[in-house]
Amino acid sequence: MHLPSGRTSLLISSLCTIVLSLYTGHQENVSYLPVLPPSYPLAVRNPYLSTWMPSDRVQSLPYAEPQFWAGQELGWAVMARVDGQTYSLMGVKNPEKEIRPAVVCSAEYTATHSIFTLNAGPVMFKLDFFSPVSPSSYLTQSLPFAYLTVSVSGASANSIQVFSSIDGRWTGRSDDAVCTFQNTGRTAIYSLKVQDATLYSEESDMALWGETIFAARPNTPSKLSFASGAQSGIFSQFANTGILASSSQQCESKGIVALSHDLGTVTGDRRVNFVVGYVREEAVNYLGKAYTGYYRAEYPETYEAVTYFMDDYPDALLESLILDQEMTAKAKAVAGQKYADIVTLSARQAYGGIDLTIPNETLDTSEVLAFIKELSSDGNINTVDVIMPAFPIYYVMDPEYIRLLLEPMMRYLAAGRWHEPYVIHDMGTHYPNATGHDDQQAEPMPIEECGNLMVLILAYVRATGDEIWAAPYFDILRGYADYLVENSVDIAEQLSSNDAAGPLANETNLAIKAAVGLKAFGELTGLTEYSKIGEERANLFFTQALGLDDQKTHFVLQYPDKPSSWKTPYNLYPDVLLGLRTFPEEAHQMSSAFFKSVRAEYGVPLDHRQDWAKSDWNMWLSGTFNDSTRDEFVDDLWAFMTNGKHNWPFSDRYVATSAKGNSPGVPVLCRARPTVGGHFALLALEGPRSLQLTALQVKEESNVKHQGDQQFLGDERQEL
Repeated sequence: MHLPSGRTSLLISSLCTIVLSLYTGHQENVSYLPVLPPSYPLAVRNPYLSTWMPSDRVQSLPYAEPQFWAGQELGWAVMARVDGQTYSLMGVKNPEKEIRPAVVCSAEYTATHSIFTLNAGPVMFKLDFFSPVSPSSYLTQSLPFAYLTVSVSGASANSIQVFSSIDGRWTGRSDDAVCTFQNTGRTAIYSLKVQDATLYSEESDMALWGETIFAARPNTPSKLSFASGAQSGIFSQFANTGILASSSQQCESKGIVALSHDLGTVTGDRRVNFVVGYVREEAVNYLGKAYTGYYRAEYPETYEAVTYFMDDYPDALLESLILDQEMTAKAKAVAGQKYADIVTLSARQAYGGIDLTIPNETLDTSEVLAFIKELSSDGNINTVDVIMPAFPIYYVMDPEYIRLLLEPMMRYLAAGRWHEPYVIHDMGTHYPNATGHDDQQAEPMPIEECGNLMVLILAYVRATGDEIWAAPYFDILRGYADYLVENSVDIAEQLSSNDAAGPLANETNLAIKAAVGLKAFGELTGLTEYSKIGEERANLFFTQALGLDDQKTHFVLQYPDKPSSWKTPYNLYPDVLLGLRTFPEEAHQMSSAFFKSVRAEYGVPLDHRQDWAKSDWNMWLSGTFNDSTRDEFVDDLWAFMTNGKHNWPFSDRYVATSAKGNSPGVPVLCRARPTVGGHFALLALEGPRSLQLTALQVKEESNVKHQGDQQFLGDERQEL
């Protein structure tokens, strides 16, 4: 797992100490494990709790502020006081003269953690930003919180205090932010919100109607203090005394809320936790009915939910360490270390676009629904062609999410509120309003969404064995299958999932999708006539070469009169994943050979007209190739991810070639999208549920339930 331990840890500590003694305000030689990504996920749990640290800020982490996924700056400071000297560890943008910057030694990410190691005087500190990924535990996955654990190592009878603060920018409108404070139990909680915000309102993709949560509790024998107010005064108070004290817990405009742990005299290793979150009691508007987070069935009050989240830390930590280890090992076994680097960076982002909900009025857990935001584009909710590219991660982590994400749409379609003969594109123009399109004005992608729905439902049934859920919808699905039968040879001009490329008539990749979708529908329902039609269409486009170039080396972009064109035929992937055999093996061998010939600096663009690639579709396509071509696609995505040219949350769209005059290896428009779940396409070929791990399993199998409270993170990693 590339973790600093033993002699390696001692070496890093020694080097950091040397650098600290020579500190000049500029830092180099930071160690990046396993690689330097574009951006580090800090607190990534849902579309409104999505906080990142751009990678080009890591060397100056003591001064660096994190960002919301869309690019807004957020105030989040971390400081430590050692024997009376205060050091900034993160986010102290303009430190007072009494605050020294710590020295950044290393930065690491795993599937669930982002960890920064810094040296401050005689001790080393680790900032562990931990966003649980536990999809099989609906309670854990729905909790809208993340942990920051500050660990101290190497102390030798040192007096140590640890501080963290956030500001009103987390609310989306800092000028209107107000705060409250609660400390009735052991847990101290600040809540910041926009005063008189309109329900379901956003500003630049940040929610305005909820509450930002910042919390901590004392760890025996540490003492907790707290304050809110002007940043300069509170920073100085901590720097001078190590203790916070405020006569009023009301926030000032553009002020901060702060929590501080006094650890006393420390010998050896210690750690303390902070919790950050964003709570929306009415989280999603589904057809005019408010849905709330699943966790509220058990913890209806925010204070209770935060307290549980802090209590659960040891078990959540242990589960995360096992998942980190398993994901890395299995991905590496499938396609090497570079592939492991890609999927582990993608995991939090893939689930970070989802809310797991139940009806707010009844809190009925049998009515759980999932909602996903189309980040970085138009903000649609439960877009079918966002669920589709993302589904490989659900397939391996918990296939129930395919059903949970489709169910809101299937209920809407079953109610007869959508009148078009093809599948609706999304469940609402903008998140969190899943209000459908009774005006019939959803973006039209007829063949795209019909084919997607057939594949997704079959994937769910194959992965779970649940043949009951889909059965009531078969009549609706048959209508969409008939649409594919009637409209997927002479294809009218229309959009595919890649709407940025514009509409086309007779697009070969859509014809492939229709053929595979028809075969999937036949397999799902037992209506073999549809399977036969799907196979006949595959025969038409491949064997009879309607969809091929004159030399029969590749699928063309359009047929029949575009022989020199090409597009990545990623719609072949579900045919391989589900073993449908709609297209013969020769089709995959052909593509595997051809795409070596059009490879550019950062891989293969979407089609011959574009200079940009889609990472999710390329990983899909690579799953149909032989190992040699597959590895090239993995290498190219890894090269883009690690080239240091960009600092967005993992972009799934980027310039792959300089052939059209643009700089290759830079992202285009898309950032933080959950479609990076498609990067798990190669892992999905190993079978469904291959990474499924429930919190309950971990707790039952472990006899070290609260070991996490006694050992610092590095020790537990080393043990595991």
